Parts: sequence; structure tokens; C-alpha cells
Amino acid sequence: MSVSRDPAVGALAGLRVVDASTLFAGPMAAMHLGDLGASVVKVEHPTKPDPSRTHGAAKDGVNLWWKTLGRNKRTVTANLGSDGGREVFLALAERSDVVIENFRPGTLERWGLGYEELSARNPGLVLARVSGFGQTGPYRTRPGFGTLAEAMSGFAAMTGEPDGPPTLPPFGLADGVASLATAFAIMTALSARERTGRGQVVDTAIVEPILAMLGPQITRWDQLGTVQARTGNRSSNNAPRNTYRTSDGHWVAVSTSAQSIAERVMRLVGRPELVDEPWFARGVDRARHADELDAAVGGWISLRTREEVVAAFEEAQAAVAPVYDARDIVADPQFQALGTVHEIEDPELGPMLMQGPLFRLSENDGVIGFTGRPHGADTDEVLGELGFSAERVAELREAGAV
Repeated sequence: MSVSRDPAVGALAGLRVVDASTLFAGPMAAMHLGDLGASVVKVEHPTKPDPSRTHGAAKDGVNLWWKTLGRNKRTVTANLGSDGGREVFLALAERSDVVIENFRPGTLERWGLGYEELSARNPGLVLARVSGFGQTGPYRTRPGFGTLAEAMSGFAAMTGEPDGPPTLPPFGLADGVASLATAFAIMTALSARERTGRGQVVDTAIVEPILAMLGPQITRWDQLGTVQARTGNRSSNNAPRNTYRTSDGHWVAVSTSAQSIAERVMRLVGRPELVDEPWFARGVDRARHADELDAAVGGWISLRTREEVVAAFEEAQAAVAPVYDARDIVADPQFQALGTVHEIEDPELGPMLMQGPLFRLSENDGVIGFTGRPHGADTDEVLGELGFSAERVAELREAGAV
């Protein structure tokens, strides 16, 4: 278990980011950058905070999702549709490297805060625009939720049991994938700025990154005229590949993507004769015999405890993993060795566990300096750094601009 350190030593220390997005894809991209040391300022409406502050579970009235999503971000409020809020936002953009927003396309322009106005103040600014369907096209103004992307990308169509309905994930999958793509795109644009001196616009359509993760479905349709059917936990590319129940009521997942692993599994479960079948030599052919292979593997696993199954597979150098929930993740020695789970001191709730940054660096490793802060907690401090006097901040607050 890791205890995070000062984010100022992170690899992106000195990078200044304005997070003007809400819910998940944009804010999560900003979170990734903040984990690596970027100075992130979260901008929210004075009376309509980011809905993620009330999303999911809470303890003693304190939202837990926001504690993770809002980590390493100072929070300010500004009504961008007002003159005073526009003044604040332009001042922030002028002194920043990146602005992340996910308003419906055209909204920033309506407020006089489009890229033309922002780049006039700061030619090196990278504006990352996250929306459901991108900045152009007939769907550009549709609401941009990850659920819609999961449906339209092909993900739901290929997920679920063969005789069941299309299935959506129980978490923000499309948003999470889009956040990674957005963070990558931002760093690409910043790299280009090193050569050109100019910023640019990043256009992330939430529907596209998850589509890219789904393999060659488009090429398959183009070349073969077929689409991937729902197969449950099975794969159309290899077998055995499934989840199996152990004798003590747990579940394990088995993968045989490599031919050598498939052969080891069948020998382990006492069915070596299947390895000699002509159809066993290719994963796609094994998938056509999934019933027979699942029966052999599932029957063997059902007679043993999870601990016994994992130990036997490990000894045979075959691929298996226990199906975990959060309790198992926190207790697992591999996650502990990696430092995946961080313990952070939260001012409201005390010591708090959460997943850490996505990866490790040998130098300037990612850190969590602090958890998600209250709505508008840093408005006075940040505006003071921008040159706003206490009197001007009071005027803005009186006008409802902050």
C-alpha cells in the first residue's frame, strides 16, 4: 500500500491545466494529468457543481467518487455565461497550458470563449474538447453520455449471453477509455507545441476510443460481411475461455489465447487426448468445440477450492486468475507489491484508500497530493494568483459570477 507524496515532484510538474468539464471523461483525463504532477484547477458553476459530486456512494454525507475524481485539483467557481465569469476564465486560460471542456459543441463560442478568443490571449494553449460525438457532424449537439457511446460503438451488441439482450457495462467504460485517449491527445498536442510554439484543439468524441478498443469489427464487416455475435464469457477466437465456479463458491477466469497454454490446461485437467484432435491446433477451431472444452475444465475446477485451482494452474504454467471484488484487491499481495492502492489522509473522512496512478515511473512517479476538495474551496486563492484583488473577487461574488 502506497502513501502518496508531494505532486510538485511529478513528471508533469509545471504543467498548468484548467478542468472545466463535468462527470467523467474530461475530469478523469485531468485527474490522470494531475496524478503526474500537473497543477489542475477545477472550474465549476457557482450553484451547479459537477454532478459527479453526488454520483454513487457517500459516507456521512460526503461523496466518495468525487474524492477520487477530484484529487489533485484545486476548485474554483465561475459562471462562464456571465461577464465576470468570462473574465475569470480568460485569465485562467491566459496562464495555462491546457483547458479541458465538455460542453455541447458551440457553447464556449456562445459565451465568447471559443478557441479563437482563448488562443488570442494564449497562442500556446491546447484546448481539449470532449463530447459524445465530436465537434462536427449531424449528432454533434446530442447529449454525450458514455452509455450512448457503449451502445453505438458496437460494444453492447457484442456483450452479453448469446440468447440475451445487448449488455452495457456497470461502470463508465466509454468515459474511462475516452479519458485515456484525451490525456494522450493532450500530451501529443503539447509535444507538437514544442516544435511549433502553437497550441491546437483536441477533438475527442467519446464514441471513438471505445470503438478502437473493440478490434477489427469494421474490417471484418467490410471484408467478410459478418458481425461478431454475443458469446457471453466465451471468445470466438479461442477456447477454453470462460469463468468457472470452484468448490468453495468462488469463481476463476481461464484464458488460452496462446496455443501452448491451451495444451497445458487440457493436460492439467486430465484430458490430454483432446490436444491431439485436429481441431485443437487453432484457437478459432477450438472455439467451435467450447461446450466440450468448458465441460472438461469446469468439471475439474468445480471439485477444487479457488486456492487449489490457482496453485495447480500456476504450477502447470497455465493462465488463470481469481475473480476479485474490491475486498480481494486490497488484500492481494501482487497489488500490494505494485503499490496499486494508496492511503490518503482526507480532511473530512480521515485515512482513505483509493487506486493510485495508472503506472509507475522510475523517476518522478505519479502521486496523490490530496483528495477531492469542496465546491469552490480555492476560489479566493486561485483568483488572487491571477491578479484579482480581494475587492474585485468580492464584486464578482456579489454579482454571482463566482
